[in-house]
Amino acid sequence: MIRFEEVGVTYDGAAGPTLREVGFEVPEGELVLLVGPSGVGKSTVLGAVSGLVPHFTGGTLSGRVTVAGRDTRTHKPRELADVVGTVGQDPLAHFVTDTVEDELAYGMESLGLAPEVMRRRVEETLDLLGLAGLRDRPIATLSGGQRQRVAIGSVLTPHPRVLVLDEPTSALDPAAAEEVLAVLQRLVHDLGTTVLLAEHRLERVIHYADRVVLLPAPGAAPVVGTPAEVMAVSPVYPPVVDLGRLAGWTPLPLTVRDARRQAAPLRARLTAATKGRAALPTPAPTPAPAQAPTPAPAPRKGPRSLFRRRPSPARDAHGAPAPHIAEVRALGVRRGGVDALSRVDLSVAPGETVALMGRNGAGKSTLLGSLVGLVEPTAGTVRVGGTAPHRTAPRELVRHVGLVPQDPRDLLYADTVAAECAAADRDADAAPGTCRGLLTELLPGVTDDTHPRDLSEGQCLALALAVVLTARPPLLLLDEPTRGLDYAAKARLATVLRALAAEGHALVLATHDVELAAEIAHRVVLLAEGEVIADGPTDEIVVSSPSFAPQVTKILAPQRWLTVAEVREALA
Repeated sequence: MIRFEEVGVTYDGAAGPTLREVGFEVPEGELVLLVGPSGVGKSTVLGAVSGLVPHFTGGTLSGRVTVAGRDTRTHKPRELADVVGTVGQDPLAHFVTDTVEDELAYGMESLGLAPEVMRRRVEETLDLLGLAGLRDRPIATLSGGQRQRVAIGSVLTPHPRVLVLDEPTSALDPAAAEEVLAVLQRLVHDLGTTVLLAEHRLERVIHYADRVVLLPAPGAAPVVGTPAEVMAVSPVYPPVVDLGRLAGWTPLPLTVRDARRQAAPLRARLTAATKGRAALPTPAPTPAPAQAPTPAPAPRKGPRSLFRRRPSPARDAHGAPAPHIAEVRALGVRRGGVDALSRVDLSVAPGETVALMGRNGAGKSTLLGSLVGLVEPTAGTVRVGGTAPHRTAPRELVRHVGLVPQDPRDLLYADTVAAECAAADRDADAAPGTCRGLLTELLPGVTDDTHPRDLSEGQCLALALAVVLTARPPLLLLDEPTRGLDYAAKARLATVLRALAAEGHALVLATHDVELAAEIAHRVVLLAEGEVIADGPTDEIVVSSPSFAPQVTKILAPQRWLTVAEVREALA
């Protein structure tokens, strides 16, 4: 159905080709997963299938890409629209109407389908993607995850033979992601639809794939095989594979269920390791200086407390929690006739990392907007650094709080990466090179003369984060900070965020990435329908939640482990 023959792509002004001699096939009726580190050209491959590369992006395409027998060099995107449905990383770029129902119908109208056919398919898609309750909603009022489901639905209604999806679950909560992937699997199995998708959150999708195409490095030849074959050699892999490699499991598991079947010996080793560690004599504490008698924080419950290396929130000289950087009391926000938040209470201390979690539309982004002054409270109070954010001038507010939004391009306006970083240094009164150093730490390899528009979604996010971090605000807010990041980039991000927390910065992250929350969050706050339904230590909240538990927790339950790093440290 899709064939790449010695395909190379070089963009105008680029130092070298983005793709070089790429060749592989996607048979009809298969779900093929495209994987690789950030910046290796996955979006370019997807764009070549839909004809956007090179007809829209420019540049030079060598070799040949065919879809259902049509050569994409001689067929423009509109001439492939009846065969290929495409959803890119930014759903807003695809919308052409104002409401959910109109958007679902638009593609069919363009193809001239009969009204009765359109009506039936709209209803089917609303049910398939859980959008029935949103059918009359303006798209502008939807959350990022809801918009992503609408974008996917808009390409499903015309019933294309090929679906091309770029990070389709990146803005979805775990339950919604499972629903969307189950829909894709039904289309593949029941209707013979061909699906090619790129995704960084492999823990969500790897077990759905019929085969995997790995782009290991920029310009490198792809590796094609079954999921198990490719994961055995891939530089990017989900936690279940990482744990399997650590434990030496054969065959290498791809699902939690397969891993649990092999996990009993590993649980026994961990039990022995924790008992052995607990039996070691505890050295006498070194007397603290008289002027700073700071006691150690209370250990966490269970054996994980022996290995945890997460920085604790700041305390004063008497061991009491330091004054809160942010306080929200009985906060209510009403937007578009809907209660986005209702009686929300939240306090964040210096050095504390809080993960806001919950299904799409639960109010996470609205809460972040309230903390940074973008959303005015309807009821209750919000205080950040002793000020009311919505009543504070922006130049004053940036000294207290910084936000990295879901769309990082909202913060970028310069023509090059170097100019963007230089502007950030000036705005923050930081030493020259501060922003560039942060960007290099987050995402090495991005050149100074690159235009921000030419960056991938993950690279854009890293640049925006570096811009915000340059000012070192006491409170840092991040909305879906790992969207578009591969595992290596996410690990670098986690390192930076831990360091900020250790320096006393408070961090609040709205995220669907349960693995990131397990890695760095002290607390998890669960939201539902605009209300806080749970607020507590990360291990207690996620362990008790089937939807928000990380893979390692599910595999090693009832023991309380959250990450592969903890297991590795215990076994060492």
